[in-house]
Amino acid sequence: MIARLFASRPGSEPPAPQLSPGNRVYAIGDIHGCIAPLRKLHHRVCEHAADQPVTRNVVVYLGDYVDRGPDSRGVIDFLRTEPLPAFERVFLKGNHEASLLQFLEDEQHGPQWFAYGGDTTLRSYGVHAPRSPTDWVGLQRAQSEFAQNLPPEHRSFFAGLQLTHIEDDYLFVHAGLRPGVPLADQNSDDLLWIRDEFLHSDAEFGKIVVHGHSISEAPTIRPNRIGIDTGAFAGGPLTCLVLEGSSRTFLTS
Repeated sequence: MIARLFASRPGSEPPAPQLSPGNRVYAIGDIHGCIAPLRKLHHRVCEHAADQPVTRNVVVYLGDYVDRGPDSRGVIDFLRTEPLPAFERVFLKGNHEASLLQFLEDEQHGPQWFAYGGDTTLRSYGVHAPRSPTDWVGLQRAQSEFAQNLPPEHRSFFAGLQLTHIEDDYLFVHAGLRPGVPLADQNSDDLLWIRDEFLHSDAEFGKIVVHGHSISEAPTIRPNRIGIDTGAFAGGPLTCLVLEGSSRTFLTS
């Protein structure tokens, strides 16, 4: 596969990345508790799929469903109970879901999680974060209340998230890959958190990497990657990349 993707004869262009005939992939970027844009984007995806039928539709969510936005719990409920009709679904883990799970295991992770929006997730589940990051009694109380208020099906959703997904010539991941490291040897922290080393690299990864995590005003298209976090929680649109054959298009909320 790698040789087919990147080998080229002198004076020729490498083959364009492809999806197998009959397949279409919709990849949706970082949602961050923004339920209204998600509903709107789902509607647009449904219309697009109905207008241009194919044999197999797949939707890949790139992680960061929670934090920062107003309704993290509502986003999880919506994703679980209102699936796109007749779509295969892939849910990837983001660094924010990793932090949520870490807080459930260790209340001392709370201040770090709250610093980038975990407190809004707690509020959506009816829990208030302590005012002081050194209020250890308050952190224990918040952890206990969150564990009690988190529905078992939500906990199972978070626990079952994948780190990567591959469709033909594309690899989907939340943050990115560490250059020079084979996929099988990638560290989960890099898959969830990496930024500059990946974003500024022109390394070939064997697949075109589709990712979120790093905000840009519009989708970022590079020879080795496509970034689609357009800052929905900060007033930007929620973006969906549509892949079919060798084509790439975008839908927004």
